Amino acid sequence: MTTDNNDAGAALERLSSNLQRVDALTQRLLAAVAHKKPVRTSLQGPSQELFTKAATAYVTEMMSNPSRMMEQQIAYWGQSLKHYVASQQNNSDRRFADPMWSEHPYFNFIKQQYLLNTQAMETAVAQMDNLDTRERQKLDFFSRQIMDMFSPSNFLGTNPQALARAVETDGESLVRGLENLVRDIEANDGDLMVTLADQGAFDVGKNLATTPGKVVFSNHMFELIQYSPTTETVQDVPLVIFPPWINKFYIMDLRPENSLVKWVVDQGFTLFVVSWINPDASMRETGVDTYIEDGFLTAIAKVKEICDVPQLNAAGYCIGGTTLSLTLALMAKRGDTSVKSATLFTTLTDFSEQGEMSVFLGDDFVDGIAAEVEEFGMLDNMFMSRTFSFLRSNDLIYGPAIRHYMMGETPPAFDLLYWNGDGTNLPGRMAIEYLRGLCQQNRFADGGFEVCGEQLYLSDVAVPLLAVACETDHIAAWDQSYRGVQQMQGTERRFILAESGHVAGIINPPQRNKYGYYTNPDLQADPVDWQSNAEHHAGSWWPAWQDWLLLHCGNTVKARKPKATKGLKLIDAPGTYVQK
Repeated sequence: MTTDNNDAGAALERLSSNLQRVDALTQRLLAAVAHKKPVRTSLQGPSQELFTKAATAYVTEMMSNPSRMMEQQIAYWGQSLKHYVASQQNNSDRRFADPMWSEHPYFNFIKQQYLLNTQAMETAVAQMDNLDTRERQKLDFFSRQIMDMFSPSNFLGTNPQALARAVETDGESLVRGLENLVRDIEANDGDLMVTLADQGAFDVGKNLATTPGKVVFSNHMFELIQYSPTTETVQDVPLVIFPPWINKFYIMDLRPENSLVKWVVDQGFTLFVVSWINPDASMRETGVDTYIEDGFLTAIAKVKEICDVPQLNAAGYCIGGTTLSLTLALMAKRGDTSVKSATLFTTLTDFSEQGEMSVFLGDDFVDGIAAEVEEFGMLDNMFMSRTFSFLRSNDLIYGPAIRHYMMGETPPAFDLLYWNGDGTNLPGRMAIEYLRGLCQQNRFADGGFEVCGEQLYLSDVAVPLLAVACETDHIAAWDQSYRGVQQMQGTERRFILAESGHVAGIINPPQRNKYGYYTNPDLQADPVDWQSNAEHHAGSWWPAWQDWLLLHCGNTVKARKPKATKGLKLIDAPGTYVQK
């Protein structure tokens, strides 16, 4: 018994020593928070009044005075850990020594009570009357945010794994966690953005975006990358991919084993990819028309020039697909037939139903964005990153925060999460045109969207088209993507529904044999009926896309090596814009 007491005493002494290290870190943390730039009330979250009504005084205090709450939380950590050590010493019942939610009576009770409370809140929200559809969506969203935030796993005193880890390490895990927290806040100018991936594990151009190629053209909007062939012959008609400028293009070229870029090249296609510049305040007047004229149309012209062909195939991802659709409508108005076929990845063109994103598209939130870009000329990537994170808060906020701040773990070396944190800004005018004209007013599908001197309609899009949507996409709901394709014209339209979400459903290499996909040639059906009658296929949709592209590629020709436009010196892929 004496030995046990001595061991316990030594453990508490080491714990106290570790907690003393917290003092210096606390001062760094408070200094970092003091540098936080004030955020407009409307940008702290859409419909703030609903949130305030639903949240407790704790939430209000946390948002208005984060440094005080952090200081209190640090003191609470130390008290909770000492209390947990004491309870382990004073209780010989082995059930209380097992830190598992399902086996430990205390933690099992807390978990079950939390689930009961969650169910009660969901029922109460569902039974509320006198709410229109948008208000109900907002209330659903914010009530879910509150429920997620108050999960017992998010607090040290009610997280058995974190408590056990702290005891095993004599508090070292908490100190490492606080170091991670301070580092994240310092790196984001006083704001808290959870680092999702080990920032030192990746280097774009070294172990990400390594498919060989050259930048063959550049202007103030983009660099055009032509990839080096890996086959002796290639398809005559080249392919150009337009990624979204909300993120960087290398989601399609992470590592060789999951690179869509490499796979396309290996199938014998001449591939070009646009790498957009990361906007700054000087681009405040850059609008949708600029992206179309100086981006899409210029890239199309340069690909035709380099390959000496009259037509090409084009693909667009997310907002890149939305703007490609606008470009195709404009080209139809001008009688330009340069695009032989188009492919759309997770693309919305009809915004009549915005799904989970609708809570961020009310006038209150968009007005805040308008004020932000009016003052700064651009929308900082932090706002977009935070918006998308809250749509999956358990996966992208609370889960990583628990592992990094309470468990003291180093963020994982995960390429997809690294890319997710490598965000880009949005030009001021373009952001507002997109949010007002397309998302809020849905003018492309309803009434016409005016750009480049033309009134553009979805029905103007008439090239052969393949659209790929993702079943669990929380950004571009598949059924709404389907409705947009239904309004396009042309006799050749195909729709593929890939399993999984916005990224994993698209970046799904065949060798993984992970997610399947659905096809159904009947595009007149309601989305639910379309899926219920669709044929399921195992494995990646990439080979099906290849088969479809081959229908629009003509003959094969000798492989084309990257060739720059006149006056440009070739530089290696992935270029310079992706590094900014």
